[in-house]
Amino acid sequence: MTRVAARRKHKVFASWYPGRAEAMDRAGFAEYRRRLLSGLTGHVLELGAGSGLNFAHYPAEVERVVAVEPEPTLRARAESTASELAAARAMSASTSAATSAATSSGGPQIEVVDAVAEDLSAYAGKFDAAVCSLVLCSVPDQRAALEQLATVLRPGGQIRLLEHVGAPGGVLAPVQRALDATIWPWIGAGCHCSRDVTSAVVLAGLKVTDAESFRFPAGRLTLPTSPHVLLTVVLPRRAQ
Repeated sequence: MTRVAARRKHKVFASWYPGRAEAMDRAGFAEYRRRLLSGLTGHVLELGAGSGLNFAHYPAEVERVVAVEPEPTLRARAESTASELAAARAMSASTSAATSAATSSGGPQIEVVDAVAEDLSAYAGKFDAAVCSLVLCSVPDQRAALEQLATVLRPGGQIRLLEHVGAPGGVLAPVQRALDATIWPWIGAGCHCSRDVTSAVVLAGLKVTDAESFRFPAGRLTLPTSPHVLLTVVLPRRAQ
């Protein structure tokens, strides 16, 4: 599918998904976004920024974020989110200066760009970290996307992943596979609920250095996308 065709297919999804994602954040998912980004520094590439819900959670130690989003409607939302956040931080900094406050809110410079997961060659070796949240479910090739993410990193850089994944077993696993074979990719702009992200990391020649599995929502309600993982991948440092 061409990039133009993919955008046309995703237009309806882009009209309703931001509201759904915001509702998830209000229900507690925002804390997982914060944990995904905690401890990052320097320059970060974010793949699949959507409407920009991660932006407010970047720590002050991050200097710059390049946020990749190929879908035009979502990209416009992300640009608005970045602009609003920058304006709010500028106002906060101005207020802090006026009141002689010792600290200000800080935050990275955020640039939203049009690119796709399969080709990040323009950014090779330029970043200290790469971030991906709720994106690998819908890319055409998880392994290729992860390999591309690795190319943008400097030696010792890290990839942070926050993704919903396939259930390890039980009743949910076959339900997820059945949905993926029928309606789920159609209603979710290519989303698959049964993917194995950890195995894709290994196939990409990378090593998971930290992993956490969790369910969201955490209560009794089970959704096709309830199983999640938080993963960290750290690239080797260049030999001395």
